[in-house]
Amino acid sequence: MGTNGYLLYNEGKKGLYIDPGAPSPKIKEWIEGMGIYLQGILLTHAHFDHIGGLDWMREWSKAPVYQHVLEAEWLSRPELNGSGYPMFSDWVPPIRLHPADVLIDREGDWIIGDFALRVLHTPGHSPGSLTFLAEDKAFCGDVLFRLGIGRTDFPGGDYATLMHSIQDKLMALPGNTLLYPGHGESTRVEREQEENPYLTGFMGV
Repeated sequence: MGTNGYLLYNEGKKGLYIDPGAPSPKIKEWIEGMGIYLQGILLTHAHFDHIGGLDWMREWSKAPVYQHVLEAEWLSRPELNGSGYPMFSDWVPPIRLHPADVLIDREGDWIIGDFALRVLHTPGHSPGSLTFLAEDKAFCGDVLFRLGIGRTDFPGGDYATLMHSIQDKLMALPGNTLLYPGHGESTRVEREQEENPYLTGFMGV
């Protein structure tokens, strides 16, 4: 599925991992080789291609898992996390995982380990989609892509809700904010404001 996972770490070798899509010995070797201690595993949302490596990573890192409360049941239910959707079930095994350790139930400032993050609720692709902001970096999952937007034809998706999340939350960030999506290349808010074909008409630009 070409899902992006991200490691956010500081000079003190503490880190957070965002969206472990699949088990990967190379990722484990890379993190341990850098001497990074994971203090949390963050989920932008609970679709199967973003959580497939969750229990694997949680087992060896012992890091707590954070996800939005609206998708609390998705980790254990294939019909919700997508691994049970007919379009994927022929080649994706059913994914049933342990519950998250921390359920995010509000927007705003969160302290996770050594990290001060701002958390935005950005639904539309899924009901509990989250964007995690660390200074000028926003990890936005499948809400917005470079010159594209997330799909809304999965259960719980809604086009109007997605567009309002993008307009009211992501496009309200400073123009130089880096956007790190769940798939594809990174981009900046100002580029999407000016060039994203889904946004220019919607925003009246």
